[in-house]
Amino acid sequence: MVKESNKKDGGQQSKIIVRKGDSGAATEDVQRKLNKLGYLKDRQIDSFYGDKTAEAVRKFAEDNGLAPVEDVTEKVWAKLVDASFQLGDRNLFLRIPYFHGNDVLELQKALGSLGFQVRNYDGIFGTSTERALRRFQINMGLPTDGIAGSQTFMALRNLHFTWSDKSPLEKDKEVEVNAVWRASEVLEQNSICLFGTDDFTRDVAIRMSNLARATNPFSKILSSNAYSIAPDKNTMLLHIVLPEEKDIKGQSIPRVLYAENEEQEENVSDAFIKRLTSAITAAKKLKPARLSIELPGKAWVDAGEDRSAQHFAITTLDALCSALENVSRRKND
Repeated sequence: MVKESNKKDGGQQSKIIVRKGDSGAATEDVQRKLNKLGYLKDRQIDSFYGDKTAEAVRKFAEDNGLAPVEDVTEKVWAKLVDASFQLGDRNLFLRIPYFHGNDVLELQKALGSLGFQVRNYDGIFGTSTERALRRFQINMGLPTDGIAGSQTFMALRNLHFTWSDKSPLEKDKEVEVNAVWRASEVLEQNSICLFGTDDFTRDVAIRMSNLARATNPFSKILSSNAYSIAPDKNTMLLHIVLPEEKDIKGQSIPRVLYAENEEQEENVSDAFIKRLTSAITAAKKLKPARLSIELPGKAWVDAGEDRSAQHFAITTLDALCSALENVSRRKND
């Protein structure tokens, strides 16, 4: 039962939901949420609101900008609920009032790290988040309904390693969010024509181009089908190839392997970026500048062809942009 209180929470009167000395299901619910968030240990979940629970509530309230109360007020409870949501716990979509919580924040971070612009990392599902979600769905070949549901969550889980370890931007800072290492400037400053000579590699090239333009509408890293006229002489030609494709006879074109072995396919390794950095430097000396990136095949882990193409597009574009940044940095040193 909700208990009345004259205590103030953040300068305003707030009702107490659960208080020190209480026991039962409500207390256990609070403890489980605190445990999930790292404020209580497993052994401290005992359905009794004692000193340890009160201390955990006070620390949680302080960490979340609330008054350091030891009872669970309505405001503390609302923050606990928001913080406890994990991506996939519920469907997310644009509505009034907006969805808000940790799951929305996780969705925003994932979309931003994958190159789909979100205005704020604020944990609120607004129009900017819906717009980024729709662009992600288009690129993944999903229903473009703006609803983060089971299919979207599965797609994000399959790409988890490409976004889960990215550092968030400063909280509530109003900026256009691009992929952490897919710098917007790199996309504008480097003219590259992506192409493939196989249906799969052409698909990867087109997806890389779409991702680049989703990150920065002025991107000059484009697939060959995006050109209405032939690329100019300052445009580097980047050929996405498969292992069975041979180099053009009589031409010495730098060729970079996506991965040394299957174990490396889980992540874009630093070694891949270093090899790509060296290859770009060598490619720039050719007339026209030309480079090949060899994918390990048409399948990534157990994913289907579409999902594999998207995986290779995301990770290859990230590595390419990192390598281009390295080349630019070396030039300026």
